[in-house]
Amino acid sequence: MQNQSSPQSSWLRSYYFVRALFSIGWIIAAILVSGQSALAFVLLVIYPAWDAVANLVDARVNGGLKANPAQSLNVAVSTITTLAVIIAVLNSTYAVLAVFGVWAILSGLLQLSAAVRRWRIYGAQWVMVLSGAQSALAGAFMISKSFAAVPPSILDIAPYAGFGAFYFLLSAVWMTVAAYRKAAVQG
Repeated sequence: MQNQSSPQSSWLRSYYFVRALFSIGWIIAAILVSGQSALAFVLLVIYPAWDAVANLVDARVNGGLKANPAQSLNVAVSTITTLAVIIAVLNSTYAVLAVFGVWAILSGLLQLSAAVRRWRIYGAQWVMVLSGAQSALAGAFMISKSFAAVPPSILDIAPYAGFGAFYFLLSAVWMTVAAYRKAAVQG
């Protein structure tokens, strides 16, 4: 297992904090624009686009796309989802929720895969394993809700982003505490 205070561990902690902050900001923005369809459209497109960029940067920092197949696939899935959201928005909010549901399932399974691989290297990945599994379950829930009679809105996606923020923040804090404990024992 890699040292919890190594540059790669520091990167991962920072990455998790940034992912959490982005999701929190996105949720706040979603609540503020929930009745404004044009702004909600922009936020709905930004969310998977951000995920694609974040996974791309993280994969490159951690050895490149070839060394991180789950993240490489997640970049592709999130990019395709961004395009699918653009098309779905032109169709209906039901279609948007279904697209987000499929994306949540796929990205959750890919996150689970990346977390299992990283667990062996960095430890403290149990939170990301839970997050990946819950993302897949949330995706199934979103798909089922996309068939409901009540038209969905951006607020139906906000809880998904909220759980993502929670798990990224918890992972970052967990890794930070572990690094401080390790430094205290060694120092």
